[in-house]
Amino acid sequence: MYAEKPWLAHYPPEVPPTLEYPEVTLDYFLEEAARQHGEVTATIFYGGRQTYRQVYDQARRLAGALRRLGVAEGDRVAILLPNCPQVVIAYYAVLMAGGVVVMVNPLYTPRELKHQLVDSGARVLVALDLVWGRVAEVWPDTQVEHIIVTGLGEYMGLPLRWLYPLKARRQRPRIPYGPRVHRFQALLREPPLAERHHRRPDDLALLQYTGGTTGLAKGCMLTHRNLVANCWQIRAWLYKFRGRRAVTIGALPLFHVYGMTAVMNFSVASASTVVLVPRFDPGEVLKLIQKYRPALFPGAPTMYIALLNHPRLREYDLSGIEACISGAAPLPLEVQEKFEAVTGGRLVEGYGLSETSPVTHANPIWGRRKPGSIGLPWPDTEARVVTPDGWDDVPVGEAGELVIRGPQVMKGYWNRPEETAQVLSPDGWLRTGDIARMDEEGYFYIVDRKKDVIIAGGFNIYPREVEEVLYAHPAIQEAAVVGVPDPYRGETVKAFVVLKPGATLTQEELEAYCRQHLAPYKVPRLVEFRESLPKSLVGKVLRRVLREEEGERQAREVVAASRMAAEGGALGGEGSAPGGAGA
Repeated sequence: MYAEKPWLAHYPPEVPPTLEYPEVTLDYFLEEAARQHGEVTATIFYGGRQTYRQVYDQARRLAGALRRLGVAEGDRVAILLPNCPQVVIAYYAVLMAGGVVVMVNPLYTPRELKHQLVDSGARVLVALDLVWGRVAEVWPDTQVEHIIVTGLGEYMGLPLRWLYPLKARRQRPRIPYGPRVHRFQALLREPPLAERHHRRPDDLALLQYTGGTTGLAKGCMLTHRNLVANCWQIRAWLYKFRGRRAVTIGALPLFHVYGMTAVMNFSVASASTVVLVPRFDPGEVLKLIQKYRPALFPGAPTMYIALLNHPRLREYDLSGIEACISGAAPLPLEVQEKFEAVTGGRLVEGYGLSETSPVTHANPIWGRRKPGSIGLPWPDTEARVVTPDGWDDVPVGEAGELVIRGPQVMKGYWNRPEETAQVLSPDGWLRTGDIARMDEEGYFYIVDRKKDVIIAGGFNIYPREVEEVLYAHPAIQEAAVVGVPDPYRGETVKAFVVLKPGATLTQEELEAYCRQHLAPYKVPRLVEFRESLPKSLVGKVLRRVLREEEGERQAREVVAASRMAAEGGALGGEGSAPGGAGA
């Protein structure tokens, strides 16, 4: 173990290595925000504003309704909504009622939705009216007893609140309101919860499902203590904002753990304002940044790339932005430098997992940072690099699996003790599945995911390294690298490339460029130019999808080749008969 914890020497003086965490449950933050800063704007949504007093009152009323619907301590309540004020209200209402939140992606297919509802055992679902068709399809196969339905227009500012129902009428399905299907706004007219449920910090607060890239999604069991600790760690890292109620752009999906913590929970804990963006659109986000002058913009590299490549970027004033932590994917140095030049703020790379609430590392925002690094472990967070098949530390500078221990690490996977035992040691160390290295000063670098490493001709090739080289090419906007089957090398490197508008680049030119910056065995042998890359809703490029598409393409080629061979054999047989007869 790295007993000396070299990263501590590089903390800014304002950041203590050990924090004192309040012994409270997460919903206490909303109660305190309403008590001390009740008239501060909590949410802005298409011009509509809700103060902390209003959000708290509505959360208490919904919590009372949930109790009357039968929600008891520890019961799971699923929330199926995009970014809108109802997410904040419902999330904290569930916690006040003593329940456990289950955040669900509103873009899920019926199969994915059914799995998450069944696996979590959710008894109540808060859902968007526009997804009723998928909800109704899976409802009979779940344990859900009550559904609470809401619409995006309910919290918009005027005149959009009047106009939205007219626009949405063609899309909104007919919903059978009744004893088991309830209107969100109707429940908010009922009496509030008389007394907040007194749960303990170590009680379960959230089931946060992983993306399911390696199979069925698993529910990470996160406690109130986990989530409170991560909020306090963010607060410590953003020390220049202590006591300030800065505006935050909420473009990250709140149903994703990164947006949930870095946008929603942190904003509530600091009684700050969040501008909610239900769907990331670069043009709309540029307008919001200019109008509301947010100081904080947590995001993903693809968001910053999209803004930088917007044709009207220069028409907007982005100088209000002071600090951004980028997560979900590697942050290319070129993107970092350009975004800072445009905004005048600081953009740093961080790291986290659903299993860690989620943030564990980040570069100092107002201190020393290292390009390509995920930075330093956060206060009270320990990190090591160990052998992939054991727990022995590898030498400093060498690659191994990153393991983490800290107050933000989950209790385990919901109803999956065997899988929990595979990633959590008895003394609290979490195996991340990421290949990393640590330098002499305690800065960590993600080399790649264990499952994404390409083994070609006996060499280990890390896609991230190749992607960094591709991103540095002036014609390339986005790039992703995967390993594809190769009969000689086992695997070979394939690059998927999106060019900047108006740029041109040939495969030969790209190969020549890569040979200047990469060892020969790392140079992509195959290149596919695309209009876009498949991404998750937080902007992470889905290499898994690219591999699947490549596998399907190769399978089609094999079938086509077999068909051609069969047809060619048939033609050859017919043609040989005359020759044989004449022989």
